[in-house]
Amino acid sequence: MPRDVDPSLNRRRLRIALRKAREATGQSQGQAAHALDWSLSKIMRIEQGVVSLSVTDLRALLQQYEVTDPQLSAELEEAARGSKGASWWAEYNDIMGPGFSQYLGYESAAASIRTYNPIVVPGFLQTDEYAMALLAPRVDEARARRIVELRTARQERALEGDEPPWTFFVVDEAALHRQIGGPRVQRAQLQHLIDLSERPKVSLQVLPFTAGAHYSTPNSFILLGFTDDEDLLYLEVQGNQSMRDDHELIVRHQECFEYLREIALRGDQAIDLISRIREGIDSS
Repeated sequence: MPRDVDPSLNRRRLRIALRKAREATGQSQGQAAHALDWSLSKIMRIEQGVVSLSVTDLRALLQQYEVTDPQLSAELEEAARGSKGASWWAEYNDIMGPGFSQYLGYESAAASIRTYNPIVVPGFLQTDEYAMALLAPRVDEARARRIVELRTARQERALEGDEPPWTFFVVDEAALHRQIGGPRVQRAQLQHLIDLSERPKVSLQVLPFTAGAHYSTPNSFILLGFTDDEDLLYLEVQGNQSMRDDHELIVRHQECFEYLREIALRGDQAIDLISRIREGIDSS
């Protein structure tokens, strides 16, 4: 599944380039909006990458920001032409809110994905049966199937695409023992983890019960890394919030994840633990 054709990636290219160009001139968003006789919200939405941009508006911005490089201008015009249209996840808008939709735009462009989950297996690693069982207490079956379809599409992009990102997972040992869907489903889920760990750009670690407390002990989080931008933090427990500007909170989670990677089991040790837990589940 190509990662370079989605309109969200072109909007992101424009967001980064135009924000840098504006900052290079020393203009605030408000000053740029006033000079162009635009609303402040229009500038903000462009720099958030949530709207498409016409070539005419782009040229006005480039002139305002004194961008004269013809190659850069041509590249951005091409991005503007490609910024229109629906993103790959648009068909699932009926089952997700705007916060998660915005997050998926970032996720689609990420060069790395770092995930910690203390309660259940992370969505990227769930089998369909495990995911359906996890959703069953809260969602009707038809909606659950739609959510699982979206989750599968995300898995394919992150793990099986033409240029998948690097993915780093730290799974708490508690998630390995909790039998979501019963013994058979849990055994299949654990085998799935073992199989995924063999992929070249996937790192899977297990945080053992003996590890003790840490900064994000009760809460899962995702850190997205980019080659041309700062990290983004995603916190589902806070209303599907994607955070780029709370630098202190992002740094805390960056440090937390590195700490988790230091103390979590890796390689053969992690796989041996998963295998022992799997074999210990009664399959009768």
